[in-house]
Amino acid sequence: MKNKSDVEAMFVQMGLTRLLKDLDRLMQPSIRLHATPTEESSLQIGSSKIGGLPDLPSDIPWPQWSGRAQSFVVQLRFEELQSDNTARHLPTQGMLWLFYDARQETYGENPTDKDGWHVIFRTEIGTLQRVQPPTNLPTSSIFRPCTLSFAQEITLSHAPQFDIPNYDWTSTEQAQYEKLLATFPNPDDHATIHHRLLGFPDTIQDDMRVQCQLVSHGITDEEDARAATLLPEAHNWQLLLQIDSDERINMRWADAGMLYYWLRETDLQARQFDTGWLILQSD
Repeated sequence: MKNKSDVEAMFVQMGLTRLLKDLDRLMQPSIRLHATPTEESSLQIGSSKIGGLPDLPSDIPWPQWSGRAQSFVVQLRFEELQSDNTARHLPTQGMLWLFYDARQETYGENPTDKDGWHVIFRTEIGTLQRVQPPTNLPTSSIFRPCTLSFAQEITLSHAPQFDIPNYDWTSTEQAQYEKLLATFPNPDDHATIHHRLLGFPDTIQDDMRVQCQLVSHGITDEEDARAATLLPEAHNWQLLLQIDSDERINMRWADAGMLYYWLRETDLQARQFDTGWLILQSD
């Protein structure tokens, strides 16, 4: 769904006309990534893709962690995104790569998880080469490659209490909003794969911004005395990238979960893509 007026119509249809006052805080634009499985040989070196083998500059080694190579998840070439208005928040050129724990045991719950993923960004990429996987990367941790196409899409908050100052919804309105989320943007879409850039996440469990803020500062307990000074900054975290499970390419995050990579808005503006926090959620 791309049009704000269509979202407004859904709110009215669900009896949520009073909540239209909050709509601007409930909506965020995103870029939906539509993946199509293909053969590695059909992919141009340096094009955006999920899975397969990464195309890297010669001076970037394949990331390792705890004695094992990490799984290559996705590479994005930002020049391919510039036809989308949402891409104004992103660089106009360069590439980003995401690698993740090949054992899939990194959930972002502990401060020690921070090396369980690697995000690499280069504005000037130079000559790229398609890199073969290290011998210490299990075949089961290599995913089938997919081409990517991009579409603008409106997303809605799954945590309105967090996103709306002076939250004043009734329990009935909250229940109706949850019903709306269950069919947004349409019932058929919920059975599809949801990879996306920016916007609100398709959460499986709770909102993740407080977790990102605290755990990235070494705190795992909201009752910790240090948490009080950190919690107001939780609103600064923005979803950068969400990668869903995809049975077609042997990509299963804790069976049927999702990877979410979060970044502070200030770091997004500064193009410091390696300073974020990754969380895996599953049922």
